Amino acid sequence: MIEAHNITKSFHDGERQQQVLKGVSLTVTDGEFVAVMGRSGAGKSTLLYQLSLLDHPTSGTIVIDGVATETLDHDARTAFRLTQLGYVFQDYAIVPDLSAIENVAVPIMMQGFAKKAAYEKAAYALSRVGLGDRLHHLPSQLSGGEQQRVSIARAIVNNPKIIFADEPTANLDSETGLQVIELFRELNENGQTIIMVTHEDEYGAYAGRVVTLSDGKIISDTPQR
Repeated sequence: MIEAHNITKSFHDGERQQQVLKGVSLTVTDGEFVAVMGRSGAGKSTLLYQLSLLDHPTSGTIVIDGVATETLDHDARTAFRLTQLGYVFQDYAIVPDLSAIENVAVPIMMQGFAKKAAYEKAAYALSRVGLGDRLHHLPSQLSGGEQQRVSIARAIVNNPKIIFADEPTANLDSETGLQVIELFRELNENGQTIIMVTHEDEYGAYAGRVVTLSDGKIISDTPQR
């Protein structure tokens, strides 16, 4: 599903250059649940952003489902993200003035779906994450865990090839975080490929494989089940 080879990423601060990723190579197969772990500053989120096409690596190649992503122009890259990939972030990234169903329907309508069809898909996605009775609630009327479930529903509404999750439990209490991780595991058991950044060992244990980074390099890659 993903073949990343020799990925580097550097950032510039004036004349100073900081290399965050130092030649990372990684293969993820269809249906895997991979946890990317490591200490703060190890390069976890930076790697996720490269693999998920939210950023461009300084060098290296990333092939997703047979597509050499470096050959995609800006518009094709945007369309690929919208139709093929799903994203879950620690801050939920949902629109506060839109209801749950509206938040989930937006990416569907951006693809040209009629409103009725988009809302039907959104309602189904929300029911999958246990929010079938909260469709018309605003984010301010939802708990943190429910808001994260809205973001997960938005991520899965397109049946994406891969879900990328960046510290999805960081703003949640332990009980709610565990519920979110259980939901990821359920999605994975139904065939969804997931790559998740986390610094919590208890949550990483839910993945089928743990990739550990240190100082911009992979130091271990361990299957768990």
